[in-house]
Amino acid sequence: MNLVAPNLVAPITRQYTPPYDVEAFRRDFPILATPVHGRAFLDSAASAQKPVQVIDAVRRCYEAEYANIHRGVYELSALATRNFEAARETVRGFINAAHSSEIIFVRGGTEGVNLVAASYGAKFVGEGDEIIVTYLEHHSNIVPWQLLAERVGAKLRVVPIDDRGDLIMEEYEKLLNPRTKMVAVTHASNALGTIPPVKQIIDMAHAHGAHVLVDGAQGAAHLKVDVQAMDCDFYVFSGHKVYGPSGMGALYGKKALLEVMPPWQGGGDMIESVTFEKTTYAPLPNKFEAGTPHISGASGMAAAIDYVTKIGLDNIAAHETALLAEATARVKEIPGVRIFGEARHKAAILSFLIDGTHPHDVGTIFDHEGVAVRAGHHCAQPVMDRFEIPGTVRASFALYNTMSDVDALIDAIGKVKEIFN
Repeated sequence: MNLVAPNLVAPITRQYTPPYDVEAFRRDFPILATPVHGRAFLDSAASAQKPVQVIDAVRRCYEAEYANIHRGVYELSALATRNFEAARETVRGFINAAHSSEIIFVRGGTEGVNLVAASYGAKFVGEGDEIIVTYLEHHSNIVPWQLLAERVGAKLRVVPIDDRGDLIMEEYEKLLNPRTKMVAVTHASNALGTIPPVKQIIDMAHAHGAHVLVDGAQGAAHLKVDVQAMDCDFYVFSGHKVYGPSGMGALYGKKALLEVMPPWQGGGDMIESVTFEKTTYAPLPNKFEAGTPHISGASGMAAAIDYVTKIGLDNIAAHETALLAEATARVKEIPGVRIFGEARHKAAILSFLIDGTHPHDVGTIFDHEGVAVRAGHHCAQPVMDRFEIPGTVRASFALYNTMSDVDALIDAIGKVKEIFN
């Protein structure tokens, strides 16, 4: 591989054939044809764009199939209910859960973690118990456990990371003990891209009698998920990061655990009977789905899952890996640019800083160059504290990105250096 020297804007991979027709699938995303400034959308880790198949599913729900679910005796309500429960089955198949009743629809990964922290915490976590998280976590997989720990008098323990962004597994092993009740770990870091050894983490936790929640907000869009093979106790992900609607997500939980956990919210559809003296609760999954849900969001998320399944997650991962490899190699050739996060296993996220600049300034210049990236701490402040930096510039790749987007990224870095030099 011939790398270019100091100026480095020439492509490294001149011959690359994607595992699927990227340009054809790009045409499914209307927004990519009408960008604000123009060249490359590289912020899918925050929220992915939506294909017409998802947009059409949401529109069809409101135009032809909408009614409240589970309650009406008329045909339109029955149709809406069938569609909603079919979406649940789509999610079940997507992550290979054993039962559709193990799939709880929530507003997103954040609500899923909060549900588990509140409900599981009420049942299983008490004073003196311990909860383990890692330095890689998004705030959504830290703060709910902090709130639980403060509420019941438990202790939060943290697994450190090394300079590459990998978890230090020896330290994790030291933290596990009979007081450990929950281990919460990301499937893929949103700030560094690190993919931890989740199966090993789960097996080690189970050996100490602890349960494990995996935050799949970044993982589900890039990695095949098999919750039975993984043997996690809980798995959460957000629809909007898997090319579906915002405000919609799913929580998987092992049936035996969900059945003994108390309801999290009270309201319609989560009850069997209500009197002023006593309320009895509906069976799974309804027990955890109080109120009218995001009905159109379920249809949209199911359409998004069908979409990525059609392309193949293995194909998507291979393409994103090629883009990441190209971008990483070319950025490394640029003087004065530091990459953060070079773990042995990575999702398609490239975090970096340009010497003498603030990430927000870089993000603004990138925007005027037609390149959309995220700049800041990415809701992962402990990661930034670990590296003693205020934040990074983060480029994240998705199924619709191309090598031309990598070119745009490199050109934008060149523009920043030109301005600040």
